[in-house]
Formats: sequence, C-alpha cells, structure tokens
Amino acid sequence: MHDRPREKLLRLGAASLGDNELLAVVLGSGARRADVLAAANAILSAAGGLHGISRTGIDDLRRIRGVGAARAAQVLAAVELGRRTLVHQPGTRPQFASPRDMAMFLLPQFGSRPVEQFGVVLLDTKYRLLRTSVVSVGTLDSSPAHPREVFREATRAAAAAIVLFHNHPSGDPTPSPEDCDLTNRLSEAGRLIGIRVLDHVILADTRYFSFKEAGRL
Repeated sequence: MHDRPREKLLRLGAASLGDNELLAVVLGSGARRADVLAAANAILSAAGGLHGISRTGIDDLRRIRGVGAARAAQVLAAVELGRRTLVHQPGTRPQFASPRDMAMFLLPQFGSRPVEQFGVVLLDTKYRLLRTSVVSVGTLDSSPAHPREVFREATRAAAAAIVLFHNHPSGDPTPSPEDCDLTNRLSEAGRLIGIRVLDHVILADTRYFSFKEAGRL
C-alpha cells in the first residue's frame, strides 16, 4: 500500500511529493485519500498546473468539485505564504541599483496576482526601501490609479523617489497605451511635487517590463 501524502512527507521529506500530493497535504485531513487527491488533481487541471494556482481567485477555486470555501481558503493561504518566503526578511532595507533589482523584489509578491494591482515602492535618497504600498486593486485587466493617491503615499513616507508598478494578469508585461500615458502623467506630477519617479515596472508571472530599462523614462 502506498503512503498517504502526509505520511510520505514525514518519511521522505516534502521534496519527495508530487505537485498533487503537496496540494493534497495543504487541502487537509479528515477526508479519504482518494477524495483529497481527486480535489488536488482537479485544482491543478483547472489552473493549468501548479504555477497557475497563484493566478486563481477564490471564486474559481470554490467552483471546483470537492473544494468549497474552506479548502479554497487553505490553498490561497499556502500560496501567499510561499510568496512571503521570497520577500526580504523583516528589518532589512534593500537598496535598488537597477530596474532588474526592483523587478526581482516585486515579482514574487505581485507578478502572478489574478487581478490587476497598482502600487508604489517608496525610496529614500539612497534608493533604499521605505515601504511598498498598493494604491488600487482593479479587475482582470484594469486598475485605475490617480496621481493624488500615488503621491499621498509618497509624501506620508517622506519619500525622495518612487517606483511605480502594476501587474498584468494576462501574463504579458508589454505596456498598453494607457500604461504609457499614465507613466507620463505621474512622472510629470512627480517633477512638479519634487518626488522623482524613477521607473514604472510592469509585472507578469516571471517576466517584467521596465520603462527605465527600455529608455522610455
């Protein structure tokens, strides 16, 4: 008889489990092995594989047979924990020397979100992190941001410079005409206020687009 996923993890370690077995452990106990593995397989199928789970919303998960609200919440909590393990440890203040440095900081947190989020990274005079703030949360393909909200966050933190960012749930980081227009408007607003807009980074799964890197800011 084969080990149940949890027993296999305890005996051989988490690395020995397949994607469906790891997900079965997350989905929890109290159900027959066949049931929980069937639910794990259904989630992976609906999401298009393990990576797709990070872009799946709670309503999508709840519609999968054998999942429901409680299991959907467990899956999303596990995904969020995974994201947070990739972020800098509390107490550290990373310094960003290049657009790539900034993108590598932002991608684990925002690159695979199922809806568009627009935010701002607030920096001091040496381009060290003060904090990151999400300004607006939108739909699958839209997250309107107003200069007032963006620079309110910056002035509250006494930031010397900022980096704009948002994600594209489509998986394509190519900027839209609206993205370009917003970048120009916010950059001009920053010049008037005295807070420099260093870059606008668009995130998509593991890829990114940087206006600064492309010579467009």
